[in-house]
Amino acid sequence: MPLVTLTVRGPRTRAWKEAALAAAHRALVASGVPETDLFHRVLELGEEDFRFDPTYPDAARPRTRDFVLIQILLSVGRSVKVKRKILADLVAGLQRDPGVDPEEVMVVFQETQWENWSFAGGRMLHVG
Repeated sequence: MPLVTLTVRGPRTRAWKEAALAAAHRALVASGVPETDLFHRVLELGEEDFRFDPTYPDAARPRTRDFVLIQILLSVGRSVKVKRKILADLVAGLQRDPGVDPEEVMVVFQETQWENWSFAGGRMLHVG
């Protein structure tokens, strides 16, 4: 169950948000995540609430207000190969629509144990 959070400087249009979230979901589904496993959010912050270095550590061009920070929280167990595929598909999808320059995208994968998820009702589905 990946939880995807896109943090951007706002405001962004509804069409931009829908396209960006769709690109993230397609990348996850292509890596084996079920189509119905959809838990995504966009956080729109003002300049005073979202600060970032324009080039750290290896940006080819300075980041602009179009910078997108993407956090993907997922259960442990995915290989580096799978994460690279998600990353490649995600960046390519964002570049296609809504037209985000790949140099404006930072992705952070965070992993948690299966027992740290409760999807509803206080039930822990993946605990023996």
